[in-house]
Amino acid sequence: MKVLITGGSGFIGSHLSDTLISSGNTVCVLDDLSTGRLQNISHLQNNPNFQLVVGTILNETLVDKLVERCDVIFHLAAAVGVDLIVKKPLESLTTNIKGSEMVLEMAQRYNKKILITSTSEIYGKNVNGPLKEGDDRILGSPLKTRWSYSTAKAVDEMLAYVYWKEKQVPTIIVRLFNTVGPRQTGYYGMVMPRFIEQALHNKPITVYGTGKQTRCFTHVTDVVNALIKLSNEPKALGEVFNIGSQEEISIEQLAREVIKFTKSKSKIEFVPYETAYEEGFEDMQRRVPDTTKLNKLIGFKTTYGLTEIINDIVLYLKTKKNTP
Repeated sequence: MKVLITGGSGFIGSHLSDTLISSGNTVCVLDDLSTGRLQNISHLQNNPNFQLVVGTILNETLVDKLVERCDVIFHLAAAVGVDLIVKKPLESLTTNIKGSEMVLEMAQRYNKKILITSTSEIYGKNVNGPLKEGDDRILGSPLKTRWSYSTAKAVDEMLAYVYWKEKQVPTIIVRLFNTVGPRQTGYYGMVMPRFIEQALHNKPITVYGTGKQTRCFTHVTDVVNALIKLSNEPKALGEVFNIGSQEEISIEQLAREVIKFTKSKSKIEFVPYETAYEEGFEDMQRRVPDTTKLNKLIGFKTTYGLTEIINDIVLYLKTKKNTP
C-alpha cells in the first residue's frame, strides 16, 4: 500500500514508518519538524519506499495532493506534551483542531481510510478504572490551559465520528496511553525518557507533584503493531479503541525503578506543579486503560513489561551518546 503518515518524523511515526516499510509498503511522511526530528528517520532517507515532505497539515494544497496519492492515512501529527501545551496553547489548539479537520476533509474528498491517534487525556480527571472507551470525561475549567489538549483531541474524535456517520469516511480512532520507547525525547515533558536521562547523568530525578499519580507505560512496538492491525481490520471502522498496558505504577515508584535499574546515584526531587508548569495546574491522578475491546478484535496483548521498556530506552540512549 501507499501510506501517508502525518507527523511521521516523530517518535511513534518513525517506528510506524519502519514497520510499514519492512512489510513492503511505500510510506510518505508529512511533517513540519516542529516536534518531530530528522534523526528519527535519517536511516530511511535513502530507501526508495520512503519519502519525507516537509510541510504542515494546515496547508490545504499540499494535504490534498498527498491524500489523493495514498491508500490509507495514519494521522499522528499533533502538538503533544504537557510542557508544550501549557506554553503554547493557541498553537496547540490550531494544529490539533484545524489540522485534523483539514486531513479529514481530504480523506472524505478522495474516500481514503484514516486512522486518527487520540489520547488518554480524553478522560481528564476521571480516576475510575480501568477506563472503557465509553466512560465519562471529567475536565477542569476551560480557563486552565492544561485541558486544551484534551478538549482539542475530543473535537478531533467528534469530527472523525461525524465524518464516518454522515459522509461514510472510513475512520478509526485510537486513544494512546503513555507510549514510550527509543527515540522519544523528554524535552516536551515526557516522563520516562526524562527520568532515564537524569539517572544516566546522576542528576536529580525531578518528580512533579506528589509522585503518587499512576500511569501505565506501553512500548512503542506494541502500539505500532496494534495500529497496523486495526488499519487492516474492517470491523474497526467507525470505532474507538484504547491502546495501552495495564501495568500500573506510580510516578515516584517509576523514578525508584529507573534509579535501581541504572544503578544511578541520583536522588528524587519533588517539584510542585506550579513550579514545573503553571499556577493552578491540575493533573490526572490515575490513568489505566481497559483494552478488552481491542483484545477481542485483534487479540492485543503487550509483549514488553516495565523492566524491558526501561532497558530498551537505556540501551538506545547509551548507543546514541556513543554515536558520532
